[in-house]
Amino acid sequence: MSTVANPAIKDRFTPKSFGEGVVRYAVIIALAGVFAFFSFATSTFLTSANLASILVNNFTLLAIIAVAMTFAVSAGGIDLSVGTAVDFASFAFVSLVLSGHSVGLAVIAALASGAIVGLVNALLIAGVGITPFLATLGTLFIGRSAQQLLTNGGNPVYLPQTGIPPLFGFIGHGHILGIPVPLVIVGLLIIAASTLLFSTRFGRVVLAIGVQQSVARYSGLRISGHIGLVYVISGFVAALAGIILTSTVSVYIPNSGNAFMLNAIGATFIGTTLSREGRPNVPGTVLGVLLLSIVANGLLLTGLSFYWQQVGTGLLIFIVLAASFLNRSSRSD
Repeated sequence: MSTVANPAIKDRFTPKSFGEGVVRYAVIIALAGVFAFFSFATSTFLTSANLASILVNNFTLLAIIAVAMTFAVSAGGIDLSVGTAVDFASFAFVSLVLSGHSVGLAVIAALASGAIVGLVNALLIAGVGITPFLATLGTLFIGRSAQQLLTNGGNPVYLPQTGIPPLFGFIGHGHILGIPVPLVIVGLLIIAASTLLFSTRFGRVVLAIGVQQSVARYSGLRISGHIGLVYVISGFVAALAGIILTSTVSVYIPNSGNAFMLNAIGATFIGTTLSREGRPNVPGTVLGVLLLSIVANGLLLTGLSFYWQQVGTGLLIFIVLAASFLNRSSRSD
């Protein structure tokens, strides 16, 4: 029976030198830097209301979608259709609630919708052999067109202000022991995803596939089955964001999930800087999401236009990733 070493356990996030430590923890240093900068740049940044807004409005949805992306990237691929999974879950959630079905059934249908999007990717990638980029890009395009057809050209689907079960709004606006429900969901997801990727045989196989797929195949591992399951999990996890988004705004807007895709990719790859070998990891992804969330919020408070916010976010991603890349290149020479 073949054994699979756990690279995540071997990599204890311990730098070998001061210089490596600075680059290695670039995301944490950048996080502290932007937090300090915006604390002085605007008087409203450090208010409790704004900090709560960062966590609930900026962080939660992107964190869920970025964790979904982390699964795909850990297997050496990418999932450009995470936004499609978010949208299909949102549509299923709204449709069943509007039809008078229970919120519980609507949640199950939404999660199943996201998983089905992932299953389509799994069949294309693991079954047919299409590369993850092209397969998920195709799913993205088909999903966008399908939403247009389902909504008569992209019309939003609004929920009425009355007659909706209280549980529907509780998902997006409720509190458990004083903690917003979306944050509770994100916290549980982070624990579950970290455990699955770094403390189970499935996770170790996925990480091995992501490092060297050919070696994993020659070791007798079931490559196709694990890769397929990764994309189903990615779609399932992304569906959680669709449920929370719909509960928060009480409307389904076609193709709104795609707005999170690029930032999810950025956060996932920023998170790889936390690993000595540059591997995807859930803690790093979460820090990447928090960094992007603070930057987006801080630039908004300073009064910069949306376009300059995107420039700032892009430059930050470049700086963090370039520092990590240069550090790994210097070690390999």
